Amino acid sequence: MPKWLKTYLSGVLMGAADVVPGVSGGTIAFIVGIYDRLIHALSGVNKASVIMLFKGDIKGLWQHFDLGFLLVLAAGILTSIVSLAGIITHALSDYPIWVWSFFFGLILASAWMLAREFNLYNRKNVLSLFVGVVVGASLSMLVPMHISLSLSLVFFAGMIAICAMILPGISGSFLLLMMGLYGDILLSIKEFNIVVIAVFGCGALVGLLSFSKLLNWMLSRYRELSMAMLTGVMLGALVKVWPWKEVTDVMVVGDKQVPVSEALLLPWNLEHYSMFGDFLGPLCVLLLGLFSVFIVRFASNRIN
Repeated sequence: MPKWLKTYLSGVLMGAADVVPGVSGGTIAFIVGIYDRLIHALSGVNKASVIMLFKGDIKGLWQHFDLGFLLVLAAGILTSIVSLAGIITHALSDYPIWVWSFFFGLILASAWMLAREFNLYNRKNVLSLFVGVVVGASLSMLVPMHISLSLSLVFFAGMIAICAMILPGISGSFLLLMMGLYGDILLSIKEFNIVVIAVFGCGALVGLLSFSKLLNWMLSRYRELSMAMLTGVMLGALVKVWPWKEVTDVMVVGDKQVPVSEALLLPWNLEHYSMFGDFLGPLCVLLLGLFSVFIVRFASNRIN
């Protein structure tokens, strides 16, 4: 497989993950082995790059920011987000248990793979892991807000969401859901609302250029502690993507009913329980998500 095609397909997988609350595109980047290259390229804004810009050194800037890699990756992400936005929202609406089962398996396997990056017998790493679990679980149990959509808020949401999207374990879509903007942003993408998409994209660009430098510094100085905390956040986020749950309270926002609280259940405690539809089928899909991570990582290593 050509390297550009692998990068494009990696972007497609990242875009698919970014659409779903609870799944991080950064996790996918880590699984397919492009995470360090991505963060290094995004954190390239420095004195040297500014000098090259004023000199008009296009070739130097292209190499400095690894723009060939970034543009192909971005094309894959955009392709996936635009094409899958409607499909995933439909699937989450009509087959929620099956969809969440797949992503539960995906996140569980991803957390295990991320845990291989640090020493589990180091006390500081274990403490960082525990803190991450608490943070992830706490975020997962937050009640979604709903805020009136404005362009300034869309810009801010783009900054926040993109910072989360490049972190393994933290989902930008989940933070949008907590802000009450997930449905509005997804609808804007489906309807090709150019103004909202452009403002959100500008916010995302500002967030990328600023946060990626901090993340690159953290990973270069405190890689194991950072990986331990991110793994903990992923494990804590499993509360949000637990497939078998029941909405216990809702609030009405406009013409929508927004869940306020949910009770986590065992599959056989569901109302109108079905052996295949509520347990065996979703369990098979969960295992598919689990093994798909290892298949993608294996295929990525073979391509490399």
